[in-house]
Amino acid sequence: MRRLWRWRLVAGTALLAGCTASSLPLASEAVIAAAERAPLSAFARSGRWNDPYPAFTVYGNVHYVGTAGVSAWLVTTPKGHILIGGIMPQSVSIIAANVKALGFRIEDVRYLLNSHAHIDHAGGLAGLKRLSGATMIASAADKPFLEAGDIGFGPSGGMKFPPVRVDRVIADGDIVSLGGVTLTARLTPGHSPGCTTWQTDAVSTDGQRRSVLFHCSATVAGQSLAPEAYPGIVADFRASFTKLRGMKADIFLANHDNFFNLGAKRARLAAGNVDAFVDPGEVLRFADKMEAAFEAELTKPQAAAQ
Repeated sequence: MRRLWRWRLVAGTALLAGCTASSLPLASEAVIAAAERAPLSAFARSGRWNDPYPAFTVYGNVHYVGTAGVSAWLVTTPKGHILIGGIMPQSVSIIAANVKALGFRIEDVRYLLNSHAHIDHAGGLAGLKRLSGATMIASAADKPFLEAGDIGFGPSGGMKFPPVRVDRVIADGDIVSLGGVTLTARLTPGHSPGCTTWQTDAVSTDGQRRSVLFHCSATVAGQSLAPEAYPGIVADFRASFTKLRGMKADIFLANHDNFFNLGAKRARLAAGNVDAFVDPGEVLRFADKMEAAFEAELTKPQAAAQ
């Protein structure tokens, strides 16, 4: 049952009407508001993580509502919508405005999905949950980081964000269904222990059905491979590359603009090419490229030790 947040004061303490202790938000209004007003780091600015970007329809009921440098996806249905990705805490207003620009309402988002628990993809989840009242869904391995508001290691370690309560934990192959639309979770750990790739189908206005892949991430991103940033990270990466090669998708969508040539494809779409994002061979090419980069990274500490 979907519940919107309703604050009330009891003996000087802010509580949510109709919510049990286990479903109360982990971040207060004040914490969320402070994070949304906080200045961006130089790294976030250089990556255009919070630069506004015009919302647009990718294909059928799949829409881009992210920023210039970080993806967020709206999957619309007649019964409400699914939002994938929270970007930064400062990005909540941009995402909500992009949803509105497409003619939809953030209040009609029923499910929030996460790719992984780094600040540039999870930072805005608490704020988006507050606005929408949506059910937060994530993997078991990333749940502790989302609920702590800090992954604790790697390049995002120590970059705290408003913690968000995970309402539903998914495993590999689990599905999220709404309004005739189904998304399937594919765990692809490595970039984070619970990195989650999502798959669905989209149908164009002329009835053409395309398979769509929302890829989590496959970069090492400065994490230590030797010693391992977390136990099993090397094996996780290798297993995920193998799994990714077995995934078939007509449309490959990634978590950052540079991984799927967002700008160039968007330009072709605007010029009238309705299949600008369609490329069945892109998943395999991407897997090959990412695995080569991973193996090159893996040799660095080994070479230094010799």
